[in-house]
Amino acid sequence: MKPDLWNNRDFLAGLLFIVLGGLAVALARDYPIGSTMRMGPGYFPMVLGGILFLFGVYVLLRGVRSGDKVKGEWGYRPLALIALSIVLFGFLLDRVGMVPAIVVALFVAAAAGREFRLKEVLLLAVVMTAFSVAVFSYGLKLPYPLLGGY
Repeated sequence: MKPDLWNNRDFLAGLLFIVLGGLAVALARDYPIGSTMRMGPGYFPMVLGGILFLFGVYVLLRGVRSGDKVKGEWGYRPLALIALSIVLFGFLLDRVGMVPAIVVALFVAAAAGREFRLKEVLLLAVVMTAFSVAVFSYGLKLPYPLLGGY
C-alpha cells in the first residue's frame, strides 16, 4: 500500500521548510557571508536557511515514516484575516503611525480566532503597543512616527 503523502501533515510541513530554507540560501548567495566574528549581510539568511532546510528534511522523513493524515479542513477565514492584518500594518505604518497600525493589525488578527474577547484584545493591544514603542522607537531608535504619517 502506497502512503498518500499529499495528505501527510509532516510531509507537507517538511516540504514547506525545505522550500523556504532553500529560497533563503539561494537568495543569500549573492551577499558576502563573512565569518562568525565579522558577519556579512548574507551570513544570517544563509545559516538560518540552511538550518531550516535541514530541519525540513528531518520533518519530511519523519512524515514519510509515520503516515499521519491531515486532520480538519483549511481555515480560509483565519488565513485571509492574518494576511490582511500584515498588509494593513504595512499600509498604515507610514500613513497613520506605528501605534494605530499595531492596534489595527492586532484587532484584525484577533478576529481570525474562534474566540474574540474584546477585553483580552484591548489588553493585548495596550501591552504590545507599549512594548513595540519601547523597543523600536526608544530602544532601536527607528524613525517610525508614533502617531500621524511622515
